[in-house]
Amino acid sequence: MDELQPIPDGPLKTGFTTGACATACSKAALLALILQQKIELVTITLPIGSQHEFEIISCSFDHLTSECTTQKDAGDDPDVTHGAIIGATVKLNNSGDINFLQGKGVGKVTLPGLEIGVGEPAINPVPRQMITNACKKLLADHGLDSKGVDVTIFVQDGEIIAKRTLNARLGIMGGISILGTTGIVTPFSASSYIASIVQGINVAVANGATELVINSGARSEKYLTSLFPSLPAFAFIHYGNWIGETLEKIAKSDIKKVNMGIMLGKSVKLAEGILDTHSGKSTWNKAFVHQLAVNSGYKGDFLNQILSLNMAGRLTELFTFAQDEPFYMALIKACHENCSKLIPNVELVLFLINKDGTYIKYA
Repeated sequence: MDELQPIPDGPLKTGFTTGACATACSKAALLALILQQKIELVTITLPIGSQHEFEIISCSFDHLTSECTTQKDAGDDPDVTHGAIIGATVKLNNSGDINFLQGKGVGKVTLPGLEIGVGEPAINPVPRQMITNACKKLLADHGLDSKGVDVTIFVQDGEIIAKRTLNARLGIMGGISILGTTGIVTPFSASSYIASIVQGINVAVANGATELVINSGARSEKYLTSLFPSLPAFAFIHYGNWIGETLEKIAKSDIKKVNMGIMLGKSVKLAEGILDTHSGKSTWNKAFVHQLAVNSGYKGDFLNQILSLNMAGRLTELFTFAQDEPFYMALIKACHENCSKLIPNVELVLFLINKDGTYIKYA
């Protein structure tokens, strides 16, 4: 997962989850199989209660199976699955059950800790329920109550798309996950990112991890990976901007030690006690940083330059980025104190990271 993108100005268009798309395809494919006719549009009921019509871009069938696809529209969200072709192949069975099978481009769960069991296709509970409800209603409407359906969800190029996600470190191998709890993608949603944080911590704990490395994203993690060669991939968690939510989840887990990497720009906010560090939610307080420097023993007119800096990363122009520099030690100490309040029973080691990858450590 890359570093977070800035939120654009103005109203943003919502989109639809992979789970909603998979449901639309499953319903369309089953309807095509039952009616033996091509389906071009299908309406599904979303978990939030509203209905939406999906365009079916391909539909093929014979007397035994049917397959339909649609193209995902994530709206204005920078979702890696935006534009992906998602599809479903269905076949009637005599068990009366709705069975889920792994299609090409959909991942398989290989580690415990997720909501779906090991060996199952990575189709989350809400999409499974959506598909089950849609299929059972169609069967009932057409007098096929005793029948069940084998549903195979697939995603074109899903294996390639998955490389841009954190699926592999969660033990989801071979493709993307079919996700969604509302059916709607809200652009730049905090809830979806926080859900991925919780999921990552759950997997780490379920697989015996007691030590984590948490970072804002791929860039900061890259700088610290070499310091923890013995830790498995699932022990590395991206907190994005949601430091508070990440630490609160850790506090309720069996994690004993946290190594936290933070870039300079976020650290000046965290030092002041701001736990949501997104630029759209908060800006760095130059007066606070100025006072921090004064309290650290610095004197002189050069301190007034802090008030004219356009970004916190330029503090390195005023204070040499080094382990023994009092300003940075005061900064990282304040960050440590604010984080420790949320995880009082967890050992915390902080790494303040410069843009060139050098770091200052505090424990």
